[in-house]
Amino acid sequence: MTQLNPQQQAAVTHLGSPLLVLAGAGSGKTSVITQKIAWLIRKGGHEAKQIAAITFTNKAAREMAERAGQLLTKDEAKGLSVSTFHTLGLNILKFEVKKLGYKAGFSILDAQDSSTILKELTLRNDLESGDELRWQISRWKNDFISPEQALQNSVGDENLQAAARLYGQYQRQIKAYNALDFDDLIVLPVQLFAQYPEILEKWQARLRYLLIDEYQDTNACQYQLVRQLAGVRGAFTAVGDDDQSIYAWRGARPENIFQLRKDYPLLKVVKLEQNYRSTRRILESANQLIANNPHLFEKQLWSTLGEGDPILVMPCRTAEHEAQKVVGEMMKRQFRERVPYKSFAILYRGNHQSRLFEKLLRENNIPYKITGGTSFFERAEVKDILAYLRLVSNPNDDTAFLRIINTPRREIGASTLEKLGEYAHERQCSLFQAAQEMGFAERISAKARQRVDSFTAWLNAMVQANNEYAPAALVKRIVNEIDYEDWLLQNSSSSKMAEKRMSHVHEIVAWVAKLHDEGAGKENLAEIVAHMSLVDLLERNSEEVEQDAVTLMTLHAAKGLEFPYVFLVGAEEELLPHANSLDEAGLQEERRLTYVGITRAKKHLTISYAKTRTRFGESMTCGPSRFLDELPEKHLEWEDRKVVTPEERQETAKAYIASLKDLLAD
Repeated sequence: MTQLNPQQQAAVTHLGSPLLVLAGAGSGKTSVITQKIAWLIRKGGHEAKQIAAITFTNKAAREMAERAGQLLTKDEAKGLSVSTFHTLGLNILKFEVKKLGYKAGFSILDAQDSSTILKELTLRNDLESGDELRWQISRWKNDFISPEQALQNSVGDENLQAAARLYGQYQRQIKAYNALDFDDLIVLPVQLFAQYPEILEKWQARLRYLLIDEYQDTNACQYQLVRQLAGVRGAFTAVGDDDQSIYAWRGARPENIFQLRKDYPLLKVVKLEQNYRSTRRILESANQLIANNPHLFEKQLWSTLGEGDPILVMPCRTAEHEAQKVVGEMMKRQFRERVPYKSFAILYRGNHQSRLFEKLLRENNIPYKITGGTSFFERAEVKDILAYLRLVSNPNDDTAFLRIINTPRREIGASTLEKLGEYAHERQCSLFQAAQEMGFAERISAKARQRVDSFTAWLNAMVQANNEYAPAALVKRIVNEIDYEDWLLQNSSSSKMAEKRMSHVHEIVAWVAKLHDEGAGKENLAEIVAHMSLVDLLERNSEEVEQDAVTLMTLHAAKGLEFPYVFLVGAEEELLPHANSLDEAGLQEERRLTYVGITRAKKHLTISYAKTRTRFGESMTCGPSRFLDELPEKHLEWEDRKVVTPEERQETAKAYIASLKDLLAD
């Protein structure tokens, strides 16, 4: 507690009414949350098992749990819940889902599974499918709008009416599969608590104090879940920053922060304004930019880390020229200040901007890592094995059934599968059930029937084995019996690649064993698969390997991170702010996104823009972003207005020579 500043201490020790902590960028909010957990257990009269700390990513939850673990003894921390919203929802549903008409051992669908089901429904309804439809259904769920309400709300809009009808069909279909999608993990607990007050009371008694991180990122459904669990007592601490709300496009509502004051009149507000990350010039620039957005709660970030360098603004002729100048400036700083490459980050509005920077970094032999690479869970072999596990624990999971029925090949042809799909639709049953019925057998050839019967008999044997084998042993048996290693050898570019892919399968076996052991043997395969599916959805594209490399990432992905040297590139009208976000609400979100980018920098910030950029094959003239005009001129150093000294010219030359030597050494 002695390391906390007065505002942080006030937040940690407040009890007796709901608390909102307005935590500015770099103000030490994770310390406040973890110290508050320790304080609640030691001084606040709460047992660890009565406390739930909730955040948005597994990475944040892990960090929070680790830091709380350092403050508490093992006994003190026993039973403490630190998780994401979706993991909390999963834990509630694990105990209560039967009340909503689902069976135990439900599957969790990913975006690709949902898209496959929607594609099938749109074909059946002679409509066009696309990601927009999936996004629309997700938006309705996040706003806690049922299919019936969506139908009522969309009267007069033919496209929305069609989408609302499909939304209803989609929900009925996935329920028939005994499956939930990602959004259902929040929607269904809210629905459950609204329908069954006695179940809500049980969970309110179990979770007596809530700490919610990144409150500005909550959607309407998550806000409702917090309100239900907090009840009239309002025993919670919400930590957030309306200036860092950048996820409106996926349903986040920064106004939830303001709604707290209306819903909880006794709400106490504590502002954390001391920044422990950035220099004064960077913070004053960020403050002046964000002051152009409306605020219910005013705050001014300040720092004791000194004035620091001015922000370098680099106008460039073209996008190619921008990449050359940014990489050149980075090489100069790296050579001059002798810092590792991991000190540098290039941040941009859209993934398409990374290509030119990657090319230049490769040419100059500079190591880099780019977010958004292939996630462990997106690998074909991982998806295959997880589909087998999903199907064994829930034979009604049609998306898993379709993925693996011919992986490895069982020579069950497309026409057989088409007839199976038609028959299952007529009978309103799962594909697995349909495949075993005489009515379907009569529609296909004897040869096809033999192949289908062989597969269903094997699957029934695995479903039975699931009751007898430990989960990891069952996975090994499945992998062996389908000759998956041979399949990989036949379907990989080389034996080395097949070996690498098989190592991913071994990782799954090890992970299943670990989850089973962590649950003291109580976790069955269905629970393990649900847990793994959720980790998949939460951690796509967020795998991290510590390496000395320049980071390339979008501004959205950079939230929560910090780097000594930041290059904010593409600061142009219609790129930042984006062309699709030029209405007032959109501009405010783009301004917050720029604010997030600026406040990632600890020591030095460079902002660049191109005067012309190729878009859709055409060269287009670009204007500098309006946000540059909103930064204080006294903190900017415009490169084209700067006189370059002979010493600086010499240093730039030295940097290039050093990089060439490195290149030749390799």
